[in-house]
Amino acid sequence: MDQDTVLEVDDLIWEKIVEKGKTPVAVMFYSQTCQFCHQMEPYFRTYAKEYQGVILFVRLNIMVSQWTAERYGVRSTPTFKFFCDGKPVQELVGAVYPALLKKVVDDVLVHGKECANNSTTIDYEITGYG
Repeated sequence: MDQDTVLEVDDLIWEKIVEKGKTPVAVMFYSQTCQFCHQMEPYFRTYAKEYQGVILFVRLNIMVSQWTAERYGVRSTPTFKFFCDGKPVQELVGAVYPALLKKVVDDVLVHGKECANNSTTIDYEITGYG
């Protein structure tokens, strides 16, 4: 059987996989009840296979990992966020055209590091619970 190329992440492993990972990451924030998530997932998985070893594709269920979703301002699903050097560099929201999703992946691979270098570092000491 084909090995799954999309990694399921949660609040506990998010930092290790996405924020401290060495590879660019494409994240699909989803929920089980979201019909548009089910519509987009086959394309997301296809691109995960196509770009395997170049960009890591992960999914995060916002119903299970609400802290991470809230931290990154995810208010609807599907939301696709792209990270370079642990920093968010691009975002798409909703059931977008699959060709647009692929174009953003390509753009992140070309411009992501440059964009990440010009981004603000996340301060891990700041929380919404003071």
